[in-house]
Amino acid sequence: MADKPTLLFLIPRFPYPPTKGEKIHAWHYFLHLAKTHKILLGCLIDEEVDPAHVDHVRQFCAELVYFPIKRATQKIKALVQFRPGRPLMLDYNWHPGLAAWAQTKLGSRAVDVIYLFSTVMAPYVLPFIAIPFMAHANRPIILLDMVDVDSEKWREYSLTARWPMRAIWAREARTLLAYERMAAMAADLVFLVSQPECTRFRALVPEVGTKLHSLENGVDLEFFAPAHDLVNPYASPGPHLALVGHMDYWPNIDAAIWFATEILPKLQKRYPTLEFAVIGANPVPEVQNLRRLPGVTVTGRVTDVRPYVAHAAAAVIPLRIARGIQNKVLEAMALGRPVVVTPQAFEGVRATAGHDLLVADGADALVAKIGEVLDGKHPDIGRAARGAMEAGYSWASRMELLDRLLDTELAARRAKLPTVTSKDVA
Repeated sequence: MADKPTLLFLIPRFPYPPTKGEKIHAWHYFLHLAKTHKILLGCLIDEEVDPAHVDHVRQFCAELVYFPIKRATQKIKALVQFRPGRPLMLDYNWHPGLAAWAQTKLGSRAVDVIYLFSTVMAPYVLPFIAIPFMAHANRPIILLDMVDVDSEKWREYSLTARWPMRAIWAREARTLLAYERMAAMAADLVFLVSQPECTRFRALVPEVGTKLHSLENGVDLEFFAPAHDLVNPYASPGPHLALVGHMDYWPNIDAAIWFATEILPKLQKRYPTLEFAVIGANPVPEVQNLRRLPGVTVTGRVTDVRPYVAHAAAAVIPLRIARGIQNKVLEAMALGRPVVVTPQAFEGVRATAGHDLLVADGADALVAKIGEVLDGKHPDIGRAARGAMEAGYSWASRMELLDRLLDTELAARRAKLPTVTSKDVA
């Protein structure tokens, strides 16, 4: 490990277990970088189950520190520290202990590469390194993995929210976009999880230029495989429709409520025994209350989501607000199940609508497409879905781009050449 370059990896949430979107993305790229770098991992922890996994993650690190936070406390701190022009999310994800640790590591000048997982980690680094070291030949390479254009998420929230949240979220969108622009320009390489996200960010921040690249998610094709003999978790004969996702995240909450109240009843008129399972941790009260509706099950946290999807007639992802690539779409397709999604959930997925999965815009269209699946009109779509994942979504193929970009940046730094361009890695 002594000969490996040192990489400071900062992330706002503990990256293991990889059971939801940002953790899946973070864990696989962290694990890959740990093969070739000495990792200094600094993170926050906000879930009770996370500390039990620290020893597992520590084996991949030269050093690991974590700082527990409580969501309610962080919200209060963010509001108390409110300053004009500053996004609330920066203070929500701020911990003085993590800041002190990061500053110590940067002050040692032993860090070769910095990997900032999400824009909210940039305040831990940029004030201490971007300006003072800008002209220093040995300044660490800064990789900013934004994952999604978070400012756009807040803008979308504001479009449908009521006052005062409409004003709060609109302000967060404006201020966070300004900070995203600054952080992106300070970094050497900037990553987003899909080409549509890159296209949107380039439209908002055209000066980001050629340092911006799509660093997509993959899917574990061995774990999410239809060949596994998974026990049926459903007590009733169904048929069943499955929605997977953490149920304290607003887009998932909205999707579950919308589907259970406006789409499922229409389907149950034609298919009286049809049931809808909402599978995911931390269901908020509004989601828990869906259990009162006929045919609706809310599981809460489960040890393995695969049986619920594998034994469902279809996986449904009726997101009306979405950013980036939805892992729940990739995983259900890898399991070889029929998948019915909204256009928002389909964005960024490299698959053929109508052949690999079904895309429906609006409640009536979802009813129609799901009805086609239940009527047996798409007998081969599950096989096609699995084929699409095998053809384009192995994690190994995702890592190749990261390696090429980082190697080229390192070579340019050693030669004191301008930073990497798209032509360099074509």
